[in-house]
Amino acid sequence: MIKSLKYLFILFTLFVSLRLSAQNAPFDIRLVPVNVSGLGGLQSFAFGQYEGKWLILGGRLDGLHRRQPFAAFDVAGNNNLIIVVDPNLKKVWTANLSSLPVSVQEQLSSTNIEFHQEDDRLYLIGGYGFNSSSATRKTFDNLTAVDVPAVIDAVINGTSVKDHFRQISDPVFAVTGGHLKKIKDTYYLVGGNKFDGNYNPMGNPTFTQVYTDAIRMFNIVDDGTTLQFSNYKEIKDAANLHRRDYNAVPQILQDGKEGITAFSGVFQPSVDLPFLHSVTINETGYAVDTGFQQYYNHYHCAVLPLYDAQQNNMHSVFFGGIAQYFDSAGVLVQDNNVPFVKTIARVSRNSSGKLSEYKLPVDMPGLLGAGAEFILKEDVPCYSNDVVKMNELSNDTTLLGYIFGGINSPAPNIFSNNNSGLSSASNTVFEVYLIKNKISTGIHKLNPQSTGSLKMQISPNPSKGQIRIQFDLQKGSEVKVSLYDVNGKKIEENKLEHLQAGMQVFIQTIDQSLTGSVYYLTLETPYETATQKLVIKNE
Repeated sequence: MIKSLKYLFILFTLFVSLRLSAQNAPFDIRLVPVNVSGLGGLQSFAFGQYEGKWLILGGRLDGLHRRQPFAAFDVAGNNNLIIVVDPNLKKVWTANLSSLPVSVQEQLSSTNIEFHQEDDRLYLIGGYGFNSSSATRKTFDNLTAVDVPAVIDAVINGTSVKDHFRQISDPVFAVTGGHLKKIKDTYYLVGGNKFDGNYNPMGNPTFTQVYTDAIRMFNIVDDGTTLQFSNYKEIKDAANLHRRDYNAVPQILQDGKEGITAFSGVFQPSVDLPFLHSVTINETGYAVDTGFQQYYNHYHCAVLPLYDAQQNNMHSVFFGGIAQYFDSAGVLVQDNNVPFVKTIARVSRNSSGKLSEYKLPVDMPGLLGAGAEFILKEDVPCYSNDVVKMNELSNDTTLLGYIFGGINSPAPNIFSNNNSGLSSASNTVFEVYLIKNKISTGIHKLNPQSTGSLKMQISPNPSKGQIRIQFDLQKGSEVKVSLYDVNGKKIEENKLEHLQAGMQVFIQTIDQSLTGSVYYLTLETPYETATQKLVIKNE
């Protein structure tokens, strides 16, 4: 029997079936793995490049951080090397940080450093790592300038690197998990947080965490000897900028000017889930993209930005990582444990400024991508903010750059299952090719926005008897409620007739004679269907 019940909001793992429409793709993506002998695994690092060689600093040698406070961000997982990679010759050179001042060593061995390369100089801000003077972990308040060509040359030739790093300190630089980008002469330090102390997921007072909730803007004044910053300004927004571990992607906006879009990230102020809306920043301020929700690629991952000037379309391609949603055989699956995913998706902005999200027909070869970086080839035509000029790519297939590093996970939900130690830092390099002008291009599945979603919720789940079913009916209609087993066999069906538009809440009693534990409950209206996985416990 099914009857009405008052509203109850509980988070859950939801399988949402959406009508995914398709579009002929403006391009396809192909990944080709290559082996670089001697290159170890690394994730959440900073990089610069010069004449085809990469300079890699910071990051973690291990996988996802552990839940146990004594094991999380273990110093044994710090990257204490300066790494130089030549992806063409497939060669690696390294040097130790030990010749540098302690303050520089500690920042360069931290994780989630914000960074940006301007000409030959790589600027590093913040990062979370071990501080010897306090014998604990902290977010560093440093701005460090690195002479990229000089450091690469010194590492390859085995000479001293100590004269090629300069550092200043200021509290405004104490940020980790944010991003450092640039529009014209202004640097933008967007989002992130200041995390001091030892990580502890149990809520014990072993750390303090303060989100910046801000866009911090300034100029870097650097004559090659003296390093300073000036014209500091800050914009605060505790509702929309309260995010870290997100993707900040350089953009060419619909007016032809440069901008930055902050995609997703964690955590929403009122709930421990990723943001779905994005924030776009330009020279005059920022705007929240309230009409758009991003379902895929919620944590920091490798991102490729491309602009089609003929169509005035901006494309941002995201490679794997961690997300609240993923696609399963054409069904958009919501998992509030926020698992590792394989999804490659693009978010496209059209000439009117509207954002749309598409899932590409190719996936990452595993649960890869979180904490990885896309490294653009220097000879690819691009704007000053490293957005690729699509219309200047003369070949049908073009090697645009590489994806390196990130976390390699053996299963989607290793953190919630307390199996973080099973993941590792990836050492694989992927060549990233853009393919256009194909006769039969791949189909990119459009992810429609949730304005017509039933927003179905079930609780409790797992259940031992009764379940509460809540959904939002956009217009009055009949609703069919069906229960299926894992083989797709229908177990039960009920019809809810003459329902009015609005939020609906019902209670249903589960037949305790059912065998097995996993079932699927489906709501069907004349215009939409939603399905949720339901676990039944008989004991």
